[in-house]
Amino acid sequence: MKIHNALERADQEAFTREPPKTLKGQIGFLLKRMKSAKAVAAELGITADSVNRYRRGARKYPPKEIQQKIDAAVRSRWQPQVRKRRRKQAASTGGITVETRARFCYTAPIGTTDDGRFRRLTVHLPPSYAQRLFDARDAGASDQHMRQIIADVLRLS
Repeated sequence: MKIHNALERADQEAFTREPPKTLKGQIGFLLKRMKSAKAVAAELGITADSVNRYRRGARKYPPKEIQQKIDAAVRSRWQPQVRKRRRKQAASTGGITVETRARFCYTAPIGTTDDGRFRRLTVHLPPSYAQRLFDARDAGASDQHMRQIIADVLRLS
Protein backbone atom coordinates (compact mmCIF):
# COMPACT_ATOMS: atom_id res chain seq x y z
CA MET A 1 0.00 0.00 0.00
CA LYS A 2 2.96 2.34 0.46
CA ILE A 3 3.63 2.61 -3.26
CA HIS A 4 -0.05 2.96 -4.09
CA ASN A 5 -0.37 5.76 -1.52
CA ALA A 6 2.76 7.47 -2.84
CA LEU A 7 1.37 7.42 -6.39
CA GLU A 8 -1.89 8.85 -5.07
CA ARG A 9 -0.05 11.68 -3.30
CA ALA A 10 1.89 12.41 -6.50
CA ASP A 11 -1.40 12.63 -8.40
CA GLN A 12 -2.72 15.10 -5.84
CA GLU A 13 0.33 17.34 -6.25
CA ALA A 14 -0.78 17.99 -9.84
CA PHE A 15 -4.11 19.56 -8.82
CA THR A 16 -4.64 22.97 -10.37
CA ARG A 17 -7.31 23.92 -7.82
CA GLU A 18 -7.87 22.92 -4.22
CA PRO A 19 -10.70 20.46 -3.50
CA PRO A 20 -13.66 21.72 -1.42
CA LYS A 21 -12.79 22.30 2.23
CA THR A 22 -16.21 22.70 3.85
CA LEU A 23 -18.23 19.65 4.78
CA LYS A 24 -21.21 20.91 2.77
CA GLY A 25 -19.02 21.49 -0.28
CA GLN A 26 -17.40 18.07 0.01
CA ILE A 27 -20.72 16.25 0.33
CA GLY A 28 -22.15 18.29 -2.55
CA PHE A 29 -19.19 17.34 -4.72
CA LEU A 30 -19.55 13.63 -3.84
CA LEU A 31 -23.28 13.72 -4.54
CA LYS A 32 -22.65 15.30 -7.94
CA ARG A 33 -20.03 12.67 -8.82
CA MET A 34 -21.77 9.61 -7.41
CA LYS A 35 -25.33 10.65 -8.35
CA SER A 36 -27.09 9.53 -5.14
CA ALA A 37 -26.94 9.83 -1.37
CA LYS A 38 -27.17 6.05 -1.14
CA ALA A 39 -23.97 5.59 -3.19
CA VAL A 40 -22.12 8.21 -1.12
CA ALA A 41 -23.34 6.57 2.08
CA ALA A 42 -22.12 3.15 0.93
CA GLU A 43 -18.71 4.62 0.12
CA LEU A 44 -18.39 6.33 3.51
CA GLY A 45 -19.98 3.61 5.64
CA ILE A 46 -22.81 5.81 6.93
CA THR A 47 -26.53 6.10 6.24
CA ALA A 48 -28.09 8.06 3.38
CA ASP A 49 -29.95 10.15 5.98
CA SER A 50 -26.61 11.23 7.47
CA VAL A 51 -25.38 12.22 4.02
CA ASN A 52 -28.48 14.35 3.50
CA ARG A 53 -28.06 15.96 6.94
CA TYR A 54 -24.48 16.89 6.08
CA ARG A 55 -25.63 18.27 2.71
CA ARG A 56 -28.36 20.43 4.28
CA GLY A 57 -26.07 21.61 7.05
CA ALA A 58 -28.24 20.10 9.79
CA ARG A 59 -25.15 18.22 10.97
CA LYS A 60 -21.89 20.12 10.74
CA TYR A 61 -19.32 18.08 12.62
CA PRO A 62 -18.98 14.41 11.66
CA PRO A 63 -16.83 12.08 13.74
CA LYS A 64 -13.13 12.32 12.93
CA GLU A 65 -13.07 8.92 11.21
CA ILE A 66 -15.98 9.85 8.91
CA GLN A 67 -14.40 13.24 8.12
CA GLN A 68 -11.20 11.46 7.05
CA LYS A 69 -13.20 9.13 4.80
CA ILE A 70 -14.99 12.12 3.26
CA ASP A 71 -11.67 13.90 2.62
CA ALA A 72 -10.17 10.77 1.05
CA ALA A 73 -13.23 10.17 -1.16
CA VAL A 74 -13.20 13.77 -2.41
CA ARG A 75 -9.45 13.79 -3.10
CA SER A 76 -9.62 10.47 -4.96
CA ARG A 77 -12.27 11.87 -7.33
CA TRP A 78 -10.97 15.43 -7.67
CA GLN A 79 -9.79 16.60 -11.13
CA PRO A 80 -9.63 13.25 -12.97
CA GLN A 81 -8.55 14.90 -16.23
CA VAL A 82 -5.54 16.54 -14.57
CA ARG A 83 -4.52 13.17 -13.12
CA LYS A 84 -4.98 11.48 -16.47
CA ARG A 85 -2.86 14.11 -18.25
CA ARG A 86 -0.06 13.83 -15.70
CA ARG A 87 -0.08 10.03 -15.88
CA LYS A 88 0.01 10.14 -19.68
CA GLN A 89 2.96 12.54 -19.63
CA ALA A 90 4.89 10.37 -17.16
CA ALA A 91 4.20 7.22 -19.15
CA SER A 92 5.10 8.69 -22.55
CA THR A 93 7.90 11.23 -22.13
CA GLY A 94 8.73 12.23 -18.58
CA GLY A 95 8.92 9.14 -16.41
CA ILE A 96 8.78 9.46 -12.62
CA THR A 97 11.32 9.80 -9.86
CA VAL A 98 11.32 7.29 -7.01
CA GLU A 99 13.07 7.67 -3.69
CA THR A 100 13.73 4.49 -1.72
CA ARG A 101 16.05 2.88 0.78
CA ALA A 102 18.13 -0.14 -0.12
CA ARG A 103 20.64 -2.30 1.71
CA PHE A 104 24.05 -2.58 0.11
CA CYS A 105 26.71 -5.08 1.18
CA TYR A 106 30.38 -4.68 0.50
CA THR A 107 33.32 -6.97 0.83
CA ALA A 108 35.45 -5.65 3.62
CA PRO A 109 38.97 -6.32 4.87
CA ILE A 110 39.52 -8.60 7.83
CA GLY A 111 38.78 -6.92 11.13
CA THR A 112 35.99 -4.73 9.78
CA THR A 113 32.35 -5.48 9.25
CA ASP A 114 30.83 -6.35 5.91
CA ASP A 115 27.27 -5.97 7.20
CA GLY A 116 24.92 -4.32 4.77
CA ARG A 117 24.10 -0.66 5.24
CA PHE A 118 20.94 1.14 4.25
CA ARG A 119 21.39 3.88 1.69
CA ARG A 120 18.81 6.30 0.35
CA LEU A 121 18.48 6.16 -3.44
CA THR A 122 16.73 8.53 -5.79
CA VAL A 123 16.18 6.88 -9.16
CA HIS A 124 14.39 8.17 -12.24
CA LEU A 125 12.04 5.55 -13.72
CA PRO A 126 11.99 5.65 -17.53
CA PRO A 127 8.55 6.13 -19.14
CA SER A 128 8.13 2.42 -19.96
CA TYR A 129 8.57 1.45 -16.30
CA ALA A 130 6.32 4.29 -15.17
CA GLN A 131 3.63 2.87 -17.49
CA ARG A 132 4.14 -0.61 -16.03
CA LEU A 133 3.77 0.83 -12.53
CA PHE A 134 0.55 2.68 -13.42
CA ASP A 135 -0.87 -0.40 -15.16
CA ALA A 136 -0.09 -2.55 -12.13
CA ARG A 137 -1.78 -0.06 -9.81
CA ASP A 138 -4.86 0.16 -12.03
CA ALA A 139 -5.06 -3.64 -12.15
CA GLY A 140 -5.02 -3.78 -8.34
CA ALA A 141 -1.58 -5.32 -8.04
CA SER A 142 -0.07 -5.88 -4.64
CA ASP A 143 2.54 -3.62 -3.15
CA GLN A 144 5.06 -6.44 -3.53
CA HIS A 145 4.45 -6.60 -7.28
CA MET A 146 4.95 -2.83 -7.62
CA ARG A 147 8.13 -3.07 -5.54
CA GLN A 148 9.37 -5.70 -7.99
CA ILE A 149 8.88 -3.28 -10.91
CA ILE A 150 10.94 -0.65 -9.09
CA ALA A 151 13.57 -3.26 -8.19
CA ASP A 152 13.93 -4.12 -11.90
CA VAL A 153 14.88 -0.50 -12.59
CA LEU A 154 17.36 -0.48 -9.69
CA ARG A 155 19.03 -3.59 -11.10
CA LEU A 156 19.46 -1.87 -14.47
CA SER A 157 20.94 1.31 -12.93
